[in-house]
Amino acid sequence: MRHQHPVLRIGLITLAVLAIGLGSHADQTKDPGDAWLAGEFEGTENEVLTLMGHYDSIELTAEQEKIRREALGPVPAACCSNFSMATCCCECNLSRSLWGLSKYLIVEKEADALQVRDAVTKWIAVLNPTGYEGNTCNSGRCNLPFDKDGCGGMNKHRLIHNS
Repeated sequence: MRHQHPVLRIGLITLAVLAIGLGSHADQTKDPGDAWLAGEFEGTENEVLTLMGHYDSIELTAEQEKIRREALGPVPAACCSNFSMATCCCECNLSRSLWGLSKYLIVEKEADALQVRDAVTKWIAVLNPTGYEGNTCNSGRCNLPFDKDGCGGMNKHRLIHNS
């Protein structure tokens, strides 16, 4: 029977422990886009700001914009149901977050229109579990938190998050 040198054995054990440690670290820095694609959201202020940042930083190609419009066009906007989610009536923080989510999923996760629509619908439900009445903008509630049927504000530098 062949025996390993004790130093070699300790080295292999150390490598195994490091590999396990690196694996758990990788889990901690997991891409949130996988959860978002699955419709799993935290609804935190940080998550909203991250998605709003994606809206500002991600540019879509003409083909990607077509996917975004196909995904969001048929669905009424949560805060102003006489417009679609693709256009809304204005760039409120709610719209910025869902547009950022859709851009991210299309570009980074290569999501199709149905996946984007599903994720955005779930995102809105997380922000306001009781649902939107669809007339927020027309009734002056834009500067209310999402969970109070508001748009989270109109200023992208001043998010009015849930209470």
